[in-house]
Amino acid sequence: MTEREILLKKISTFQFSILDLQIFLDTHPYDQQVLSQIKECKEKLLPLIEEYEEKYGPLRKEANTANKWQWVKNPWPWDNEEDL
Repeated sequence: MTEREILLKKISTFQFSILDLQIFLDTHPYDQQVLSQIKECKEKLLPLIEEYEEKYGPLRKEANTANKWQWVKNPWPWDNEEDL
């Protein structure tokens, strides 16, 4: 696994955790422990996203840089012959 894939895996893990905890809040809206866990996950997620965007480009629409079409210059998944 590349450094980029590892970072994306960490990001997706925290995103999934947050989503799962938010779904739990649908049936337990006043659970302070879960609210605290969501806050903790978000605090850990943000630096990972910022690190990814600094190294590899935007993940969020808020991360739009001066050159908003920079992502087009990256190789597309089908351009990587090593993955075939």
